[in-house]
Amino acid sequence: MAHAPQIKIPATYIRGGTSKGVFFRLQDLPERAQVPGPARDALLLRVIGSPDPYGKQIDGMGGATSSTSKTVILSRSIKPEHDVDYLFGQVSIDTAFVDWSGNCGNLSAAVGSFAISAGLVDSSRIPHDGVAVVRIWQANIGKTIVAHVPITDGEVQETGDFELDGVTFPAAEVQLEFMDPAADEDGEGGSMFPTGNLVDDLVVPGVGTLKATLINAGIPTIFIQAQDIGYTGTELQEAINSDPQALARFETIRAYGAVRMGLIEHIDEAAKRQHTPKVAFVAPPTAYQSSSGKAVAAADVDLVVRALSMGKLHHAMMGTAAVAIGTAAAVPGTLVNLAAGGGERSAVRFGHPSGTLRVGAQARQVNGEWTVTKAIMSRSARVLMEGWVRVPADAF
Repeated sequence: MAHAPQIKIPATYIRGGTSKGVFFRLQDLPERAQVPGPARDALLLRVIGSPDPYGKQIDGMGGATSSTSKTVILSRSIKPEHDVDYLFGQVSIDTAFVDWSGNCGNLSAAVGSFAISAGLVDSSRIPHDGVAVVRIWQANIGKTIVAHVPITDGEVQETGDFELDGVTFPAAEVQLEFMDPAADEDGEGGSMFPTGNLVDDLVVPGVGTLKATLINAGIPTIFIQAQDIGYTGTELQEAINSDPQALARFETIRAYGAVRMGLIEHIDEAAKRQHTPKVAFVAPPTAYQSSSGKAVAAADVDLVVRALSMGKLHHAMMGTAAVAIGTAAAVPGTLVNLAAGGGERSAVRFGHPSGTLRVGAQARQVNGEWTVTKAIMSRSARVLMEGWVRVPADAF
């Protein structure tokens, strides 16, 4: 019996923030995968090694976690005043599904550097030495991200001394500005607070009625109080991910929160929208030991936050969720703001399982509605491997 040969596709494997993903130029994809649809999804699933009933992604580039089961497609931007269009696909590990409903804030840190190296940014915008400002159109959510990429001798500078909790080795710092990160009138879910409230009573059958801040900023996120669900906010991955009942409760909270935010009409639809919304629980500053063994003192942080991604507690913090945290912290009266001590603030440092992270946000109230002009944080990125990925020709 004859079998289809493998084909090879130019690709680059990159760490961005606390995530890793396979990056493609749109023009390098097979023609039928250059447009959205089943062929593109099937190709990316095969590249990553999904669906894998063993949950290991052994036969692909995925790393069997939500942080490492990711794909990115870039092209020269068709938007005025932008350099590159950035499309993110979160690949499910055990099901045949690619979620296009949101952004990856961590991999956003690698978009500018890859775009420069891949020839997608006009050379006139790249200094010989200094910082290249790359204007990114985030196509999943229709938002602008500005990446400040260090350049040395006309090339992207990847090595450096910037340390990011959740990443073992230091690298060059990349500052990201998430412009107008909250949803607008044309955005999915409506305004920044889709219910019109800073805090809601979220009724979750089988769990109870929880105080919740439902926000569309960076990524749709459901914030609840750790104490309301029996946690301290200092838990590490093992405490949550080894507890099937806990994971089921969080998924139920996520589904009912998604309905309340107007992202889906019925809780059954949540299974086909795994990437968004996120669920996070917050608590006031508390001392704990991070997953690396590093001590985090209560004085080191303004609050502690734990967040789930693709059904599991994240090992650090999703970049887009960090934007949501910073934005919510800047709005007096949200659960995030109250956990941080209340009042007005333009930046917050929070504790996560791997350590701490600082994120800034500029929020203001206009005609009674809260809006945020931008959120700022620093990440790093490094190319791990470049060349080609191979997939069977009949896989898509």
